[in-house]
Amino acid sequence: MEVTVGASNKKPQFQVLVKTHAGEIYAYLWRMLQNEQDTEDCLQESFLKAFLAYDRLDGSANHRAWLYRIAGNTASTRLRARLRTGVLLLEDLPDSDPPVEQQALNQIQLDEVRNAIEALPYKQRESIILKNYQHLSYEEIGIILDTTVDGARANVYQGMKKLRAQFENGDSLAVPNFAEESSEVS
Repeated sequence: MEVTVGASNKKPQFQVLVKTHAGEIYAYLWRMLQNEQDTEDCLQESFLKAFLAYDRLDGSANHRAWLYRIAGNTASTRLRARLRTGVLLLEDLPDSDPPVEQQALNQIQLDEVRNAIEALPYKQRESIILKNYQHLSYEEIGIILDTTVDGARANVYQGMKKLRAQFENGDSLAVPNFAEESSEVS
């Protein structure tokens, strides 16, 4: 069941929202947090917050964007707590057939792309994650980040421009393969 913007003034049952969007919200949180336990905790906390606020939600609201906003705010709080406590998470190399040297190089490249994205300003970083990884429309990104559609589009464009410049200047081994945003229309 897809929930669309302004499709109906009737709210779907909360269980339907959870079932419909839990997978994509989990993926979004994992991309932000890069840690399975934190992701699961934030997912549970996000749905608890959503459940507690569900009665106040307007039936014509974009439920998907509303859930993303709650999840994004919950993850941002978790990330700030990590910074305050100085917790550093170490990711394991992926289990696969390539030689250890190739695994290490792949991990370095992934870390460079992840670090470059994490270094972007908040709205650019979140816009890129929501657009390129979660495949949300600019309208949904605007709702989630409390900006206009043009603002969402500009955040993605500016963030991608910064990433391309960083990797094209040879500042890194990795070259991100993101689709051209300037020609995309949502």
